Amino acid sequence: MFKIKKFNIIGGRVIKTAIAVFVTALICYWLNLPTAFAVITAIVTVEPTAADSIRKGLVRFPASAIGAALAILFTSLFGDTPVTYTLATLFTIVICHKLHLEDGMLVATLTAVAMIPTTNDHYLLSFVSRLGSTSIGLIISTLVNIFVLPPNYSPRITTMIHNLFVKTGNLLESRVIELVLAKQTEFKTRISFQEVNKSMDTIEKLCRYQRKEWKYHRHSRKDMKLFHYENKKMSILRQIHYHLGNLILLPQHDIKWDEEKQTKVIAAVQSLVEIIQDPAHFISKEHYHKYKDLLEEFWDIRSQLKEVKENDHHHFFSTETILLYELLSIQDLTEELSHIYAMQHRNDTALMQSENG
Repeated sequence: MFKIKKFNIIGGRVIKTAIAVFVTALICYWLNLPTAFAVITAIVTVEPTAADSIRKGLVRFPASAIGAALAILFTSLFGDTPVTYTLATLFTIVICHKLHLEDGMLVATLTAVAMIPTTNDHYLLSFVSRLGSTSIGLIISTLVNIFVLPPNYSPRITTMIHNLFVKTGNLLESRVIELVLAKQTEFKTRISFQEVNKSMDTIEKLCRYQRKEWKYHRHSRKDMKLFHYENKKMSILRQIHYHLGNLILLPQHDIKWDEEKQTKVIAAVQSLVEIIQDPAHFISKEHYHKYKDLLEEFWDIRSQLKEVKENDHHHFFSTETILLYELLSIQDLTEELSHIYAMQHRNDTALMQSENG
């Protein structure tokens, strides 16, 4: 059976783009200005955050003026020819780059290219008309970005972080079983690791968007607290993934453990995975006992290493030592997660009491 994937086509940004296009076209129609320039500008300038829209809008206006001026200059020299399109595009890109107007480069180039076939002998009037319509598109898209459907990325961030803890736990368990039982590294293990890394990059980008968005929109103390703790969890998750990456890259060697030790390590990892995937990250006393045994095993292996002879090629850490070290490091990080959840729960309770009181 084939699964049909659902696509969320109508999102907030799509709606804002449609509103910006409608309002821009309406204003240009009333003012008898070229609609196409303004609409194109409105489409390409809707940003994920109000902060980006304002910041880039201040760059896009002078960049558009440069593109319009160059279009008129080369049209007056060469007419509507391929050379005009080439030179207008080339010089617009070069000048915008030299003036550090990269954020406005696309709009400037589109303005320059679109102006060439519609420029008449009244060059100054054409310049003012095209630049005016482009400015309307910029202003409307910025205002729509600020006042219409302001995005709230926090719920999505919270959901994605929880899902990544689940995926990370499954990935950790799979990789440790591969190492302990001397199995070949599965291709899907590496792919899953890369996918989680990409998801973490996406979450960090959304966190940056949320910080920018709060500069222009009101937010509650509760929202700030939630965002603060989710960032802390994200930081811990990134560190867990660092240690998991070391396990992914660990060379495949036969681990010299008997069946009893293998069972003990796998059981400890499964207990660790349960804590990572638990939203409360609860750690039981039984779990601590399991990792106390692993810590003793770690020091036993270290003490058994012979002294390194001069000019001998010898690894200071065996595969078993590295595996135990990474697991113990992840265990320390889960304690941090448990502590973060406890603080969050206490603060949420105190906040609710203060609101009700």
